[in-house]
Amino acid sequence: MKPAESAAYARTLGNLSAKRVIARQTAPAPSFATTLAKATTTTAFQKSPAASAVDLLSSNALGLDPAAVPLTSPSGSAARLPVTAVPLRPTSAPSVSIASIGSGDVPYADLIDRAARKYGIDPALIAAVAHAESGFNPRAGSNAGAKGVMQLMDATARGLGVSDSFDPAQNIDGGAKFLAGLLKQYNGNTSLALAAYNAGPGAVQKYGGIPPYEETQRYVPKVLGLLAQYQGKLSATTETA
Repeated sequence: MKPAESAAYARTLGNLSAKRVIARQTAPAPSFATTLAKATTTTAFQKSPAASAVDLLSSNALGLDPAAVPLTSPSGSAARLPVTAVPLRPTSAPSVSIASIGSGDVPYADLIDRAARKYGIDPALIAAVAHAESGFNPRAGSNAGAKGVMQLMDATARGLGVSDSFDPAQNIDGGAKFLAGLLKQYNGNTSLALAAYNAGPGAVQKYGGIPPYEETQRYVPKVLGLLAQYQGKLSATTETA
């Protein structure tokens, strides 16, 4: 190659490299919908395989029935379980306050109530997830890298706007935002939202319901049981007020 041609070729490569750098710098930040579709959170004892990143825009694409949960057993067979055992509060802005139970029963109650009002979900659900995920421990961490009260993975946390997962206020706000997005995605089906919180939306889509992972099949009924307990305490507090 002649010197003039060599110089021209170098300039061309330089221009292409500059264009790639500019493209990377100006690329738009991922939307919350994209973050929600790709996010997975893992509990301290998560044993299920990593979920694939699947773009889930609505539960209608899955053909899911909001009145029942398709529970897939490890053998591959499926059973239809009604979602009526645990009465669910409307997902509009809640009028109840988890702080009314008492801070001794619910750590970070004020932060939970704030997040519940902000995202329009039941504070008892946030408390139940925090209880199951970390026992309300803000310094909790898993071998898989999940952190904080709501056990957020780093990539999930970033997509939710959480810069410090060990900050209870940020972590609870991020976890509540994630839960609210999942509830919307699954038409208010709490069981499917919890399964996706634990194993990822991709796993829920893959199996058409709660994945057959041992951890997830323990996790969903555990959180639903805690939800019922917190809702029962809230109801008792309201009745005696």
